[in-house]
Amino acid sequence: VQLVESGGGMVQPGGSLRLSCVVSGLPFSKYGMSWHRQVPGGKDREMVATINSVAEYIYYSDSVKDRFIISRDNAKNTVYLQMNNLKPEDTAVYYCYVPFTNDWGQGTQVTVSS
Repeated sequence: VQLVESGGGMVQPGGSLRLSCVVSGLPFSKYGMSWHRQVPGGKDREMVATINSVAEYIYYSDSVKDRFIISRDNAKNTVYLQMNNLKPEDTAVYYCYVPFTNDWGQGTQVTVSS
């Protein structure tokens, strides 16, 4: 199983970024997906958004609710995280994750700074 994130970078507060995660090696359309983040020096990864296999059920953490949007395209084996109105406290490495198989991507850095 391989998960490859992209789309991270540096952005000013209030800006937007769109992360993508392409998944291979498993039947993507059958599995729920989630995005997590880990702040510099932090031990734990915070789950920020999750989506089930057919995008019927979506959940956001309180810290990103109303700013981030998770979506998926099963035809492209890709899950997205649209991040709007970014804040400095959103600075972290963002990972996509397959909960059922416990597979992680390598992460992509997001830095929000003026």
